Amino acid sequence: MKTPFRPLVLAFSLAAAFATPLALADTVKVAFIDALSGPFAPIGQNQLRAYQDFAAEATTKNWTGGKHKIEFVGFDNKASPQESLTQLKVAIDQGFRYIAQGNSSGVALALIDAVNKHNERNPGKEIVFLNFSAIDPDLTNSKCSFWHFRFDANSDMKMEALTSFMAKDQNIKKVYIIGQNYSHGHQVTRAAKEMLKRKRPDIQIVGDDLHPIGQVKDFSPYVAKIKASGADTVITGNWGADLALLVKSAKDADLQSNFYTYYAGTTGVPTAMGASGAGRVKQVGYWHPNIEKFAGKEIQEAYKKKYGDDFYVVATYTSMKMLTGAMAAAKSVDPVKVAFAMEGMKLESMNGEVEMRKADHQLQQTLYISTWTKLNGKDVKYDQENTGYGWKTDQKVETYVGTQPTSCQMKRPG
Repeated sequence: MKTPFRPLVLAFSLAAAFATPLALADTVKVAFIDALSGPFAPIGQNQLRAYQDFAAEATTKNWTGGKHKIEFVGFDNKASPQESLTQLKVAIDQGFRYIAQGNSSGVALALIDAVNKHNERNPGKEIVFLNFSAIDPDLTNSKCSFWHFRFDANSDMKMEALTSFMAKDQNIKKVYIIGQNYSHGHQVTRAAKEMLKRKRPDIQIVGDDLHPIGQVKDFSPYVAKIKASGADTVITGNWGADLALLVKSAKDADLQSNFYTYYAGTTGVPTAMGASGAGRVKQVGYWHPNIEKFAGKEIQEAYKKKYGDDFYVVATYTSMKMLTGAMAAAKSVDPVKVAFAMEGMKLESMNGEVEMRKADHQLQQTLYISTWTKLNGKDVKYDQENTGYGWKTDQKVETYVGTQPTSCQMKRPG
């Protein structure tokens, strides 16, 4: 099943306000359980706004085929697994049958377990979990669940692409790994060591640090260790404030190491980098606004105009298109039927064709390696956070390169 990519304009323009309303059958509510306060709030708010705009578009244009209203409601989990479970219970009590979460694999692991238990105990009231950015590989391996669908590439997929790119650079001799001390950080450091050893055994790992997530305000001691190690390259899976503050400390200390990142395009990091990151900070991801044959220009430009912020989480679009496409295919909004319809689904998203792999519910998609570069009006037309710098594609990584085997033994209902 394949759905074509169609640019979204209406949800981001005044036209939506004057569109002819549908005679709606009912409302499908999705609980967005993520950080809406604290150090990671800017990212959560960015993602929730995108989801709400896409939901308005889906409603107006009847993506579900059944004239259903789609609504996303924010539940602040404060980036805490325990608070997430509390918010999940609140959402369930309010009748939500779909949830979305992405910031923190630790949170996602807690939610998967809770959703599994709820669905087993409450047949007929099942919940489907849309994961838009929690990328611990275990979520679609040992912890895989029929009720969970991941729309981002997992950290092993990204590291496979990143280390294949790094392996070609003979200037890389010494690598320092730094990450957040929770499941995602542990998986990134494991994968980096394993894959570099396989592809470039001559590279030295000269440091490996894990720090508390969301608690470090000054990364200068960590940067001093990186500098003392003689590392020419830093690998980090940090995101949000933890990456922005790390980059700021690196800039203040005039650290000349190159950075290979997962999330340098997230809120706050572009501003922290500014001109100092040009040519030295790289990112692996499934999309950026300067990719060749850029799809979604209208979305990106309208989002910036509306919110004064950058649109960068394409998984919000992909998951909305797949969710509503599955509802249309199933002719139902029942979570069980919709989940079955999403399995194996293909569609054209903003980064090309994607497929929800049936075996483990891990989305398969193209990845890109890019470098932070000054605007040039050619291959770098769009900047981030009004810095005058944006992402330039170094390499398009075809889907098959990053694809990883799965150990998932999925139990399906019925």
